[in-house]
Amino acid sequence: MPQVLIIEDDARIRTALTRALGERGHAVASAPNAMTGLQATVDQRPDIVVLDLGLPDLDGSALLAMLRAVTDVPVIIASARDDDPAIVRLLDAGADDYVVKPFSAEQLDARIRAVLRRVATGQEGAANLVVGGLVLDVGARTAILDGRTLELSPKEFDLLAHLAGRVDQVVTKKELLTEVWRLPYGGSDKTVDVHLSWLRRKLGETADQPRFLHTVRGVGVKLSAPGP
Repeated sequence: MPQVLIIEDDARIRTALTRALGERGHAVASAPNAMTGLQATVDQRPDIVVLDLGLPDLDGSALLAMLRAVTDVPVIIASARDDDPAIVRLLDAGADDYVVKPFSAEQLDARIRAVLRRVATGQEGAANLVVGGLVLDVGARTAILDGRTLELSPKEFDLLAHLAGRVDQVVTKKELLTEVWRLPYGGSDKTVDVHLSWLRRKLGETADQPRFLHTVRGVGVKLSAPGP
């Protein structure tokens, strides 16, 4: 039975979601503020967290950063904030999905199940990805280049792992937005471009002098091992 932690300050929403998700086969705990939610996450180790942004003691985006510092627990943001830049920032910061209030219990339940399926599939298929001197441990979420550990953000790692799993294949920006950023209806290519720029810097290359990341103009990008 999946263990769900709801971090939500509105008592009515908290109670309604606890009841509805419980009826759908989840074991549900809840917290009314950020710090209680953080402690519950550490102590109870839930399978997934549903996080509101408008918390009374700390903004949910700050709590997301704190959670990502101590755990890889999947996090679904549940908020009335619906502007695309904010959604993209939070997905970049490590959120696994984003649902805009108001939403039905059925929709949230479906999103929880989808995220948990993705996590389970990733864990089952976790293995080292090796491209030249670059080694990615998908299970441990670590990247080592020529014996040196790379300091990558969660989204940078996801992007690099997605490309490394398709070595020498051209991947479109639309696919990256769908599969890495989980934006099924697309998003801004600029988001991909910025993260590729950050990755290039950490991989010790530039767009003009690529080692691993090669842009295929008008199509996408591919990851290949450096030549001799």
